[in-house]
Amino acid sequence: MKIIDGGVTSAKGFEAASAAAGIKYQGRTDMAMIYSKKPCKTAGAFTTNLVKAAPVIWDKTVVESGVKSHVVVVNSGIANACTGEKGLRYCSETAKKAAEVMGVDANGVLIGSTGVIGMQMPMDKVTAGIEKLADTKQATREAGHLAAKAIMTTDTKEKEIAVTIEIGGKTVTVGGMAKGSGMIHPNMCTMLSYITTDAAITKKALVKALKADVKDTYNMISVDGDTSTNDTVLVLANGMAKNPKIHCGTAEYQLFLEALHFVNETLAKKMAGDGEGATALFEVKIVGAKSKKQAKVLAKSVVCSNLTKTAIAGHDANWGRILCAMGYSGENFEQDKVDLFFESAAGKIQLIKDGVGLDFDEEKATMILSEPEVTAIADLKEGNEQATAWGCDLTHGYIDINADYRS
Repeated sequence: MKIIDGGVTSAKGFEAASAAAGIKYQGRTDMAMIYSKKPCKTAGAFTTNLVKAAPVIWDKTVVESGVKSHVVVVNSGIANACTGEKGLRYCSETAKKAAEVMGVDANGVLIGSTGVIGMQMPMDKVTAGIEKLADTKQATREAGHLAAKAIMTTDTKEKEIAVTIEIGGKTVTVGGMAKGSGMIHPNMCTMLSYITTDAAITKKALVKALKADVKDTYNMISVDGDTSTNDTVLVLANGMAKNPKIHCGTAEYQLFLEALHFVNETLAKKMAGDGEGATALFEVKIVGAKSKKQAKVLAKSVVCSNLTKTAIAGHDANWGRILCAMGYSGENFEQDKVDLFFESAAGKIQLIKDGVGLDFDEEKATMILSEPEVTAIADLKEGNEQATAWGCDLTHGYIDINADYRS
């Protein structure tokens, strides 16, 4: 696998565009389009929140119908959530307009929205925006980059990645873009992620790959413990790499899954590290667990602990908060076996051995915790399973952003 400089336009046949439609924001782009020259097989994963935004309901229907897709239209600023029957009508109108200007089947148009919940969509601006997108779509790296910027809300940076692999003598590319900064919690989040690939792959294999991978990537991140109404991950595969078709259970499927996992994990970590008001990506690794479930539950519990997150913000090696979060997770473990470490680019330090705190160099610990990426490693010494979760520190900036988000 080779990492390349790219995003959603890196795979063959994909184009992108961005536009300033004035849906909520002024002076910036707020709509994006992804377009494939060839029809795409699709797979999707969506929020587990009972309250689902209209685009989530729309996309889930499209993906499950088996209709192939050419176009994804995304807006930022307004979430089109809790908008009743009007919200689904907005999706239908958006799809019909995109189908009209792009010459595709409206039943296969996918839609994404992110922003304020409860506001109605200004459809005159949306339809005008679609026309702009259709006129300016390109296959360039810059077009993909600008599309990634257009879907941002409180994000401070765009999130993109692309890789290539070799299958049957053909170069297959997997690229993606995502947005997400707040209302992020395991079980999908206000996160949108769009993955494009030119792989020739069966619908069954594509769906299976995404379903398997979401559990270890997007569902292992948390910023604030709030599971959004709009979480969506979509994968579009147009087959233009002309590789031998990938089927479930083959070596080629495993290779594709590894590439998809790298793209998904990279985007998930970018979202966690760009949490609202955050200054650091906080990674939690549970190793030596007796089961995958035990490791996942413990990792999530620590990464979601507000007390631990504030300690990371203060560069304070307050390890008791980590052990405490593990203790209330609901999973059993032997406290007297646990070893705990902090690690970053500045070094590694052990804080607990066999469940008991050690005398450690506070100055060195502070230095380690002052890096922009910090890892806590808890070794249970009970087995061979492990899991990783990602979050961020919790600062005053989170409150500043969310106290007046609607304005």
